[in-house]
Amino acid sequence: MKQLLCALLALTLSACGSVQSQDGAAVDHTPADLRVVTLNIYHDKADWPKRLPLIVAQLRGLDADVIALQEVLQFDGLPNQAHTIGDALGYSVQFVSNDPDDQAHRYGNALLTRLPVLTQAWTPLAPHEDSRSMGHARLRFDGRPIDVYFTHLHHTAEGSALRRQQLRDARTFMARRNDGTPALVMGDFNAPASAPELGALDGFFDTFGALHPEADARGVTTLNPHFFDVRRRIDHVFAQTGRFEAIEARIVLDTAGADGTWPSDHFGTFVVLRPTGR
Repeated sequence: MKQLLCALLALTLSACGSVQSQDGAAVDHTPADLRVVTLNIYHDKADWPKRLPLIVAQLRGLDADVIALQEVLQFDGLPNQAHTIGDALGYSVQFVSNDPDDQAHRYGNALLTRLPVLTQAWTPLAPHEDSRSMGHARLRFDGRPIDVYFTHLHHTAEGSALRRQQLRDARTFMARRNDGTPALVMGDFNAPASAPELGALDGFFDTFGALHPEADARGVTTLNPHFFDVRRRIDHVFAQTGRFEAIEARIVLDTAGADGTWPSDHFGTFVVLRPTGR
């Protein structure tokens, strides 16, 4: 019986795999999968009080570790939308905005997470009047740090040069924090993953496109057709090449309520990632 128990234990340890501790001893470890979602919440338009419970319920159903939100708004009479969603889900919230901290009306982006937060930072993206920014959080996932960057780029069709410059500035911001920690970049890029200006994200791959290479040719969209005449996938999760494997990717928050209310004018992008350990 003792020999049988030892054999079963050895098989279990083999299945789990191992990593080396600092003293060289083997430590059993099974990599966990990271669940992330990005969503443009359409600030307070289209009857926010009706949309809010749909967003909360559908986000809760995704059971995500990290949620990036764009077009987050607050003003007198409207509590910060990201904090409202985060409080409902039980997540911590990092809200970043070009608007002064003491100003009642603030507009920006947010990161919601249930993971431990190690550090946070952010930077405005020029020009100031475009109200664009990039936030950063270093999180602890599965016992290791990961860097998550979140942003919302310029929106006009003719603004590719401005988006390119915003991403160049964003890469400078990212480079100052790069110490080899695996990184993600999430948000509303207002451009397809194949757009030339998104070439500034060299070293990162389009996680949805990696699993669905024909998606854009088939007209997969994150712009809700109820609000937009064009179909484009512009809400992305980019993962650092060689540091993550994309396990699952799908369009989410694409279901209207019983009364026809939609969660947002955008659909969300949900991705499951597995750190590669490299």
